[in-house]
Amino acid sequence: MTDNRVPPDDAARHAEKKARIKAARDRMMAEKTAEKGLIIVHTGPGKGKSSSAFGMILRCIAHGMPCAVVQFIKGAMATGERELLVRYFGDLCRFHTMGEGFTWETQDLARDKAAARAGWEKAMEMIRDPRNRMVLLDEINIALRYDYLDVAEVVAFLRDEKPPMTHVVLTGRNARAELIELADLVTEMQVVKHPFRAGIKAQPGVEF
Repeated sequence: MTDNRVPPDDAARHAEKKARIKAARDRMMAEKTAEKGLIIVHTGPGKGKSSSAFGMILRCIAHGMPCAVVQFIKGAMATGERELLVRYFGDLCRFHTMGEGFTWETQDLARDKAAARAGWEKAMEMIRDPRNRMVLLDEINIALRYDYLDVAEVVAFLRDEKPPMTHVVLTGRNARAELIELADLVTEMQVVKHPFRAGIKAQPGVEF
């Protein structure tokens, strides 16, 4: 039988250490009083960029905050997040799938550029709408990487026209340097292991 009792001196040292940490943390938090709409970038080769962004959308919904999603690359393929949001939360989250599938599927440059342009027009509409507290631009980094959209135009719009309290989340690998420079929060997902390399296909509930 394991003895889980802690010697009194160890317990006192632990309590003192945690008290110091809490005091420092409280001082730090007291200094953070500003609030603003953030530009958030999820990029990198690892899995989880869109998944994390959709988690933020669900947080907005839980707080009763209207939001919107504009998908740039993913097309007709059904995804769990779209089914959930459209079926149960359409009153709080407007969902627009503007892409026509991955670029290697369409194989049509003019068509891909037109779809990206339509997606960006819809994105600007959703961002300008003062009702939306968060707008997710899913896989827009891919459209920017392939120059389907002008990164200077996107950066200028986010910098100059985004409402002050609206959060905008941009996902996709290979985020452009200009976008990273503009952003308030940037997270890069890295690959450690991925089942695809072992011959395991994308599966519902994990990948889509």
